[in-house]
Amino acid sequence: MNLPNKLTLFRVFLIPFFVLFMLADITGDMDKYIAVGIFIVASLTDTLDGYIARKYNMVTNFGKFMDPLADKLLVCSAMICLIGEKLPAWIVIIVISREFIISGFRLVASDNGVVIAASWWGKYKTVSQMIMIILLIFDLKYHWFQILEYVFIYLALALTVISLVDYLVKNYQVLNDGGNK
Repeated sequence: MNLPNKLTLFRVFLIPFFVLFMLADITGDMDKYIAVGIFIVASLTDTLDGYIARKYNMVTNFGKFMDPLADKLLVCSAMICLIGEKLPAWIVIIVISREFIISGFRLVASDNGVVIAASWWGKYKTVSQMIMIILLIFDLKYHWFQILEYVFIYLALALTVISLVDYLVKNYQVLNDGGNK
């Protein structure tokens, strides 16, 4: 197992600890700061593993499959933890629905020997969601900060829908004929 894949698995390993500090009262007021620290470290491994994999030609099918899955697990876990505080459930439902659709698409493609890597729209979506989550966890009570939170909530939502449409348009043939063009 190469370093990028180990970083991806490390990101998955961090998720339960992130959720623990988001939901349990362990250290009082420090919980959200510990949670956001874990989230930031996990998010940075996403950038790092992709950079290393491309720079040193260490891209694997495992990484193409597991890296987006690790992102989905991290982001969806965080969004579920934030429901009711600052994040409406309907937005989380749209995001999770998109992730199920894309995962289903990838499963069908994989069954037909096709590996579909993440698109740039998907990468922008993930980054916007990660920034949104960091902002929402910090939850600073300044007016400008709250505006920034809402901007990122709706930017992340828009990019979620745009990336879904882009993915479906570019890969619809996977459902039609198993990926054979």
